[in-house]
Amino acid sequence: MLFILDNMVSDEDVQINASTFFGFMGVSMALVLANLGAGYGTFKAGAGIAAIGIWKPEIIMKSLIPVVMAGILGIYGMIVAVLLSQKVSNPTDYTYKNGFAHMASGLCCGCSCIAAGFAIGIVGDVGVRGNAQQERLFVGLILILIFAEALALYGLIVSLILSQT
Repeated sequence: MLFILDNMVSDEDVQINASTFFGFMGVSMALVLANLGAGYGTFKAGAGIAAIGIWKPEIIMKSLIPVVMAGILGIYGMIVAVLLSQKVSNPTDYTYKNGFAHMASGLCCGCSCIAAGFAIGIVGDVGVRGNAQQERLFVGLILILIFAEALALYGLIVSLILSQT
């Protein structure tokens, strides 16, 4: 497949290099997978908030913290996608090493955000339900959410390092 892509010619008679395909796959994977994690975290935590909102509406605003933290995951993906898209350059100057590094960068950020989104969603759902029954759980809930968010932050840092090639 790489041989076929390497021998393609564009409309301007410029040889197309398959390495740009991998670079743009990194861009799309960073954004799509990060938003997948953010969406799942928002969905799962939002379901818990809706359930306790009927029973204890006075703690709804305090219970929105998991939803906000899940939304930050999408921002991480957008940051990496914008940085990577600016580095995918002219197909003749863009090497396979760059393409593979940028794809690894996007996957690193995206997969870390999926894991963090799952953790934030599940902990957020159970945590806000538990917080509605026992107020002393709130500090522990926030600490667990911070450590779940740190998973995505680690992926973002490694992704930024990988994108510097």
